[in-house]
Amino acid sequence: MKLTISRESLLTPLQSIAGVVEKKQTMPVLSNVLLVAEDNTLTLTGTNMEVELVARITPVHVDQPGRITVPARKLSDISRALGDEAPMELSLEGDRLHLRCGASHFTLSTLPAEHFPNVEDEDESFRLELPQKELGRMLDATAFAMAQQDVRYYLNGLLLEVDKDHVRTVATDGHRLAMAHLEVATNCPELRQVIVPRKGVLELARLVEDVETPVTLVIGDNHLRATVGSYTFTSKLIEGKFPDYNRVIPRGGDKVVLADRATLKNTLQRAGILSHENIRGVRLNLASNELQVFANNPDQEQAEDALPVDYQGESLQIGFNVGYLVDVMNALDEDQVKITLSNPNSSALIEAQNDNRCLYVVMPMRL
Repeated sequence: MKLTISRESLLTPLQSIAGVVEKKQTMPVLSNVLLVAEDNTLTLTGTNMEVELVARITPVHVDQPGRITVPARKLSDISRALGDEAPMELSLEGDRLHLRCGASHFTLSTLPAEHFPNVEDEDESFRLELPQKELGRMLDATAFAMAQQDVRYYLNGLLLEVDKDHVRTVATDGHRLAMAHLEVATNCPELRQVIVPRKGVLELARLVEDVETPVTLVIGDNHLRATVGSYTFTSKLIEGKFPDYNRVIPRGGDKVVLADRATLKNTLQRAGILSHENIRGVRLNLASNELQVFANNPDQEQAEDALPVDYQGESLQIGFNVGYLVDVMNALDEDQVKITLSNPNSSALIEAQNDNRCLYVVMPMRL
């Protein structure tokens, strides 16, 4: 294998691929990136057996086609450290890959391409096109609520739900729930639900950009495949049944609070400094046109704060994990936030005042 490529065209895809590759692997070849040079194209592939990312770089001057795997992070770090002045020449000599650029020369170890695992192809059952910015918005709005290493493995991912005129993303860790939806004609004949694992969600969110250019999603029985520009991303799906999120969304709350999102977020963050570091609880006291926030901890320290809100109902005391509330404030991008409550034992429903595309449910705490 022998090819010449500019540093600029190699670096960005290589860094994306290196993000998929895990640092510590049980199989040495999984720390490598697969390079395939043919037909004036260089294809890079990285995988951790759960997700796979393929990047195609063209045009590339290929003198000799070939395939080999090399350490992903080392190749990425070397490429980042080189200057832009001279092109990079990659050549396979024996079982070593030689990288030459100007006066610099690096020799990297390799492993045979045959050892590199392939994500098996499967029949696609449904294909969908969405604007990249809309998919990115939905992932950003919900991914933070995924569980981490929960024994209920189906919570360690994100539900992607498609029906004939909606696409939804839903995440929950059992204490809070985030949902985003997009109205779009999908031509999906029946309700489809798949659970994308945490690593797949984070890598896909990194891949999509804030542009109208479409991303193509192909949903199979065991995999989700996304094509974004010159990248093809594949993630295994989590087997299992996601909880019925509609049963979690509180209905009929009679106490509606309107607040400035940034002011509420800052007030919560200030009070949270003195909350118990393990349970992170804060107490909210709601009265006419005022919300008070209280926190304390085992060191007898306490915080009291207040902010004006638009509220006319009965007074209410309710406790929450302050981190969950702040996460929601960060996910919303409207200036005004609407919080609907009913009693101290019922979950809060949080939305932007003028945008119903996202909603959040946070369970209360006993304090």
